[in-house]
Amino acid sequence: MAREPGRRSSRRQVYETLRQRVLTLELPPGTALSENELATALQVSRTPVRESLILLAEEGLVQVFPQIGSFVSRVDPAQVADAQFLREAVELAALEDLPGELDAGVVARLRANLDEQAVADLDREAFFALDEAFHQGVLELSGHGRTWSTVLSAKGHLDRARRLGLSGTETQAQRIAEHGEVLSAVLDGDVERARAAMRVHLRAVFDDVERIQQRSPELFAGPSTAGPVRRNVVIWA
Repeated sequence: MAREPGRRSSRRQVYETLRQRVLTLELPPGTALSENELATALQVSRTPVRESLILLAEEGLVQVFPQIGSFVSRVDPAQVADAQFLREAVELAALEDLPGELDAGVVARLRANLDEQAVADLDREAFFALDEAFHQGVLELSGHGRTWSTVLSAKGHLDRARRLGLSGTETQAQRIAEHGEVLSAVLDGDVERARAAMRVHLRAVFDDVERIQQRSPELFAGPSTAGPVRRNVVIWA
């Protein structure tokens, strides 16, 4: 019993590591997951790996096929839409609660964030982190910063779609412009313009999904998508 806290800690670390690798596309959609290989790579026993894969399956980020194996789930456009709906509802509602006098410290942080986003040759993960911090900061301005953790827990499929969409500097430049329009409207006290700009920004992911599906349909789930089948090797049908 004395080892139980350490066991929980190990499982949590393994879960967070695997979840991050799925979300950042280090483990791309459709990747086969071997408990033995993951345990060796993470230098843990198979038990926390198995338990972590179960948790990820409950989130829809991993699929387990009996007699075949576990795989990183393909991005599900329906779950992307559900998560985007939740995020839009939270972030647009928060803009309604902007105070008459904005927190100067948070405003300064948001301005600095936009400057950092514009740095040349920013890689995808650095830009993604700044994007997340920007949205969290806008929620803080409205007094709803604590809701960010709820949004985070619901948007695994959405975040993978967003990362797939950040495939070039042109896309990043567009997102920076959208962020700038949101902040400009917020600073002007124009709530309706801020809401409209935020709505356009958040819904851009749908265009990204459509574009990427045409280029790489194998990354996405669909009504006719079959699971993997075992022949001499495991393949996706």
